[in-house]
Amino acid sequence: MIEIGNVLLVLVIAYLMGSIPFGFIVVKLINGRDVRQVESGRTGGTNAMRAAGIGAGLLTASLDVLKGAATAWVVSWLVPQQPWVQVGAALLAIIGHNYSIFLVHRKNGKWALRGGAGGATALGGAIALWNPIGFIILPVAFLIYLFIGYASVTTMSIAFIAMVVFIIRAIMGLSPWAYVIYGALALLVLVWALRPNIKRLIEGTERVVGLRAKWLKKKVFNE
Repeated sequence: MIEIGNVLLVLVIAYLMGSIPFGFIVVKLINGRDVRQVESGRTGGTNAMRAAGIGAGLLTASLDVLKGAATAWVVSWLVPQQPWVQVGAALLAIIGHNYSIFLVHRKNGKWALRGGAGGATALGGAIALWNPIGFIILPVAFLIYLFIGYASVTTMSIAFIAMVVFIIRAIMGLSPWAYVIYGALALLVLVWALRPNIKRLIEGTERVVGLRAKWLKKKVFNE
């Protein structure tokens, strides 16, 4: 029988782990800047890279992945072999990353929470559910980054790819359908966090990255 107290403890720990603002910490240690005052103001790897270089971005992204992946250890310790608890913990790590209790601030007279967009932590959450999925998501997401050329689309693709993989595995009887729900809800969380980017995508003003960015620069230069 599941102990409700242990389930609640798992979910609280998962949220608090997700809330650790590694991007803020890494950038602050490297050059003293506040990543929240740079570009998008998010604390994820992309903005950490803008604030303190590629090394800071990669370190931040890696630590953010670890936050999601570490939920597997917490669940196995307190509530083992419970797929829905695994899913809840992984999702709360993403929510903690996007809305960190450690970055609470006043905005327009109200308390608000800040964080990142959740892509790296969503990857970590998927890895927590099925470790090998990282070898599928990472190369596909990298290709999307290179050829589609939008960091926001790459971020959302992480949850979408996870959902598709878990659908296939569930149909084959290799993993529970609860994992599909993880992919779907993680995608919703990422889409919600990236609303400004989606608006710019629709308007055609979203920043281009990857090979498309190089191609556009070359085209403008040649013209």
